[in-house]
Amino acid sequence: MRGWEPEGEPLVRLLNHGVTIPPEAARVNGYTREILERDGEPPLAVYDAFAAYVEQRPLVAYNLDYDLDQVLHPEWQRLGCAPIGSRGFCALRLAQRLLDPVPAGNCKLQTLRQYYRLPARGAHTALGDVETVIDLLQQVLRPLAEAQGLTSWAALTEYAAAPWFPTRIAFGRYKGRDFREARQDAELRGWLESLAQSKTPRSAQIGRWYLRQLDVAPSASPPPVIGTDAILYRNPERETLTRLIETARARLAELEAEAAQDHQAIAMIQARLFAYLRPLYEQRDQLRLIIDYRQRYLDLLLIEGEEVAEEATADYEQARAATEHDYQQAAEQANTQHELSAEQTAEVKKLFKKLVRLYHPDRYAHDPERQAIYQRLTQTINRARDQGNIEQLREIAADPNAFLARQGLSSLDFSDDDTDLEQLRQLHASLQVRILELLEQLAQVRDSSDYEFYRLTQDQPALFDQIAESHATTLRTEIATLEQRADQLAEDIEQLC
Repeated sequence: MRGWEPEGEPLVRLLNHGVTIPPEAARVNGYTREILERDGEPPLAVYDAFAAYVEQRPLVAYNLDYDLDQVLHPEWQRLGCAPIGSRGFCALRLAQRLLDPVPAGNCKLQTLRQYYRLPARGAHTALGDVETVIDLLQQVLRPLAEAQGLTSWAALTEYAAAPWFPTRIAFGRYKGRDFREARQDAELRGWLESLAQSKTPRSAQIGRWYLRQLDVAPSASPPPVIGTDAILYRNPERETLTRLIETARARLAELEAEAAQDHQAIAMIQARLFAYLRPLYEQRDQLRLIIDYRQRYLDLLLIEGEEVAEEATADYEQARAATEHDYQQAAEQANTQHELSAEQTAEVKKLFKKLVRLYHPDRYAHDPERQAIYQRLTQTINRARDQGNIEQLREIAADPNAFLARQGLSSLDFSDDDTDLEQLRQLHASLQVRILELLEQLAQVRDSSDYEFYRLTQDQPALFDQIAESHATTLRTEIATLEQRADQLAEDIEQLC
């Protein structure tokens, strides 16, 4: 980087440490022993290239303390190579300070990427995450930094490293409260003062820092807020609120459609993996049942006799039938899974533009009967989204009250025409909360090994067979062990009967 701009080509290398890759790890990161042997390089060779690339430039990372102090420095020490580069600033720490209080709910990289609509990169790949940090720096953090006069490397580094704690208290009795409310709230201030007197150095440091900030005069005008669709405004004017609500609903519709697409993508790849491994899973589970049955039969035979032991046979047959039924149901469900086509994805987005207009959870807060109907409708929409049930989404979007009537439920009022200003404020706030919840859910899904497996197999189709076969090998080994155990129990029973 030169200033806020990337310069030159990135350094991207794959390290081969010569260690075994467990199947569950390969499923998450996509790297198998074969890939590392083919494309990887010895660690020392890679770090030599990294040292030549970096020279003595400072290193910036999104969580510098972890990446540099807990990962790279111990690794370099283990390998006997000299430290590379110099210490820069932590981009995560910079984001936490500049965005405080964080409108996206947290500063996870992918959450901020979605919240600020930064370009979609290769999530959780080394280069993809670096490119997302650059986007965040350029498009979101730079304007905020420059507004505060942070225009030099020294100023930026000092700002990111300075003692700081979030505006919203993150712990204790007043968790979630804005510490500045202590200017009017004597109890909150008293709690901060007691924190400052704590015998625990960390707690005392936090308390003293908050108290120092309270003695600083409030700023005449708040710093600018960067973002487009999920800014938390409170404007009493109906026209402004209506416009903000429309913007929030549009953003929510996009996120709901993204969630539908992600759920279907994961369901599809899991269905494919299930079909590949089903015979082995069934064989393993049946062997487990047989072992449990024979062990129980043997225990009863030794204590209670053969007639009582025969009771275990009926239990085993019932459990075996239930397992077969479960697998059959799972197979039927898997057969219904398919990835949404471009046309279906576009239709889901269009449907959710209609469906989000039904979102008004506070409207029925004082009417338990209608609130229950509304919650049931919302649950149905979410379930249809997660299952990729476009037919049901179409039915609800076309006429939600007609859908409720077919379910034997009373109709609901979904219009905003008679909504007063306070209700509009509540609606906007609830939309913001839902947006943040959905962003967090999307981030969790995209952090999951299931989604990573899907993404990797999209980029490298051949990887599916490699990882699936790795799982199959593990299952075959487990099956062989179980078969030995089952045979041994059969011999023990035969000797006693």
